[in-house]
Amino acid sequence: MMNMEGAVAVITGAAGGIGRALALEMTKRKVTGLALVDYSDAVHQVAKAINDLVGTNVAFGYSGDATDGAFRTRVYKEMADQHGRVNICVPAAGITRDSLAVKVDRATKEVSVYPVETFRQVVEVNLIAPVYWALEMVAGIAEKRGKQGLKRWEPTEPLEGTVVFIGSVSSLGNKGQIAYAATKAGLEGAAATLMMEAVFHGVRCAIIHPGYTDTPMVRALGEEFIQQHIVPRTQLRRLIQPEEIADAICFMISNAAVSGSLWADAGWHPAA
Repeated sequence: MMNMEGAVAVITGAAGGIGRALALEMTKRKVTGLALVDYSDAVHQVAKAINDLVGTNVAFGYSGDATDGAFRTRVYKEMADQHGRVNICVPAAGITRDSLAVKVDRATKEVSVYPVETFRQVVEVNLIAPVYWALEMVAGIAEKRGKQGLKRWEPTEPLEGTVVFIGSVSSLGNKGQIAYAATKAGLEGAAATLMMEAVFHGVRCAIIHPGYTDTPMVRALGEEFIQQHIVPRTQLRRLIQPEEIADAICFMISNAAVSGSLWADAGWHPAA
């Protein structure tokens, strides 16, 4: 088991949605250091609200580009210097740039394909950045163990850390999400591979695949789309609440047997 009390965590995409809900849940479970990372400056308000709630400075906001390696390194260094090595990483930042892979204009019959520049942007944010936020944490733990003269982690030792990637039910394929679906499926492979490698240093890795969750990203689809195309295909007949996903992520972190994939889809199924 991994005790979250006293842990130091990094959450990207923490200004809203799942990331914000997770920050609140981790605070309840008594993490001692929490780096909240987001492109939006609102992440500082989230950190302040959490600190006001608990009456101490446990959360620290970092606004910046999650794809920027220098920014990522600074976050980890400052957290390590002030609170100890980061041992929980949940890189939740993500974007959607939805469009059909090949579109035919109804009026002109002109054909266009999904822009490669947009595909690369989604891959950079949703796949490459999360992997490297995770690798930065694993590297820090490996360095610490090396300085302590430790080699391969043994099950008689406490676990050193946990990574949980944020996948999606769209990883199974979803109309209009050629780039987004590809990145979420890619995280599945990254999680499986990193688990095999990082456990050498005592770090577990897993991935959660949420269904449609009540976040700004989903709300941007519009109420009509949600009621016509999402709710009828979800057995709970509602959007999942971010707090439900946050609770599931904390379960994955604290229970060492939960490695691999966890589907938190509320019974959602794609259209035939």
